[in-house]
Amino acid sequence: MKLKSLLLRYYPPGIMLEYEKHGELKTKSIDLLDLGPSTDVSALVEEIQKAEPLLTASRTEQVKLLIQRLQEKLGQNSNHTFYLFKVLKAHILPLTNVALNKSGSCFITGSYDRTCKLWDTASGEELNTLEGHRNVVYAIAFNNPYGDKIATGSFDKTCKLWSVETGKCYHTFRGHTAEIVCLSFNPQSTLVATGSMDTTAKLWDIQNGEEVYTLRGHSAEIISLSFNTSGDRIITGSFDHTVVVWDADTGRKVNILIGHCAEISSASFNWDCSLILTGSMDKTCKLWDATNGKCVATLTGHDDEILDSCFDYTGKLIATASADDGVSLCRPGWSAVARSWLTATCASQVQAILLPQPPELCHVLGNHV
Repeated sequence: MKLKSLLLRYYPPGIMLEYEKHGELKTKSIDLLDLGPSTDVSALVEEIQKAEPLLTASRTEQVKLLIQRLQEKLGQNSNHTFYLFKVLKAHILPLTNVALNKSGSCFITGSYDRTCKLWDTASGEELNTLEGHRNVVYAIAFNNPYGDKIATGSFDKTCKLWSVETGKCYHTFRGHTAEIVCLSFNPQSTLVATGSMDTTAKLWDIQNGEEVYTLRGHSAEIISLSFNTSGDRIITGSFDHTVVVWDADTGRKVNILIGHCAEISSASFNWDCSLILTGSMDKTCKLWDATNGKCVATLTGHDDEILDSCFDYTGKLIATASADDGVSLCRPGWSAVARSWLTATCASQVQAILLPQPPELCHVLGNHV
């Protein structure tokens, strides 16, 4: 293997390595999720080089410089002031979804008018209208971080793949027997996954437009799906109250996460793929060990259905949104030691630590109407 170049990744903090192996160009990432302004850079570089043979002594100063640039970025003042920037008359019927590309330079909107529109963020100019669906365009996504393709999922039971540059439709993926309500690209942008009201999810090959696998096993509608950051696992959340973990390379079922007592509303991995967060109409969120599928914590405190939930990039903060008009921010305080303790401790103990008493429950934001 021969290292060709080093690239900086600001979010989440990390370094990307481009290297050549058997004549083929490959990439790997070194995550620096715990990097802070006070981190000892020399000690960190030494630790990284012990674990990564591609980073030889001749690259030491270059790696130090990259990490210092990351530190400077992390140390910048983050007390931004947000304000209404622009209002766009986007569609003739209500919107269903919105998504940004990685840089934020453009965004897409889906609508009941059966179209998806591409917009320039700075100017508000409409760049393209993606037409072709015969029913509501409900699920939309860019293939981030590349941002050169768009996927749209529709109530017409199809998913379409589009060119960002030209608006051309590359493929129409047909095979579902009911509405498509969620979709996601894998991180490598080789597959797109679709979830449907027909109780199945499907994986599609972006290059040839063919179906790769159908993921069967749920007994009710699939409402949420997500790949992990390495792209080898995908999770599906269903109205049957369960989340299933699948092997994305084989289509094989790996684990079934059972514990919620109402419909699943959201499901996602943390960045290092060690934990899965699920939200449910039963008013709770649950944390699961991504390897063995065991529940390690139940987050309570909302008075109504959980509509959405997510990790921050470090996995140290969780946000939950509820129909009770509230948003909760939880700070589990997971150092490497605490995380090991967390996954080995029963849920009742962890929820007492995580939620009801400050400072672990950081904020509850209300007043939405």
